[in-house]
Amino acid sequence: MKEIIISTSCKTEWVATEDKLACTVGSGKARVFATPMLCALMENAAMNCIESFLEGDETTVGTYIAIDHTSATPCGMKVWAEATVTAVNGREICFEVKAYDECGEIGKAEHKRFVVYAQKFQQKADSKGKN
Repeated sequence: MKEIIISTSCKTEWVATEDKLACTVGSGKARVFATPMLCALMENAAMNCIESFLEGDETTVGTYIAIDHTSATPCGMKVWAEATVTAVNGREICFEVKAYDECGEIGKAEHKRFVVYAQKFQQKADSKGKN
């Protein structure tokens, strides 16, 4: 892994389509952008933020997220998340993430990701329960 620079940031943009609504993903009955999808959007922004620092078989996995979903977004509206690296502790990377729709801020989160070796990580996960 290359040295990750504090304050590195990235933006990921989606649209609140039918497949991302609370009533579709099972997190509620409302036809609004679902909290689980907001979480995924925020994780995606953080993941993309540090992708260029990874080498070889390295990838990152989310290990922690504390999220506030503060405003509902209707179907069809653009949403985006902006992730910023706030700390690097060895292989653990910490982020501040803010999310918006076309009318303003819709959420914020603290998020942590951990750098792992993809093949080794997958083998360990696949072996769960087989012993």
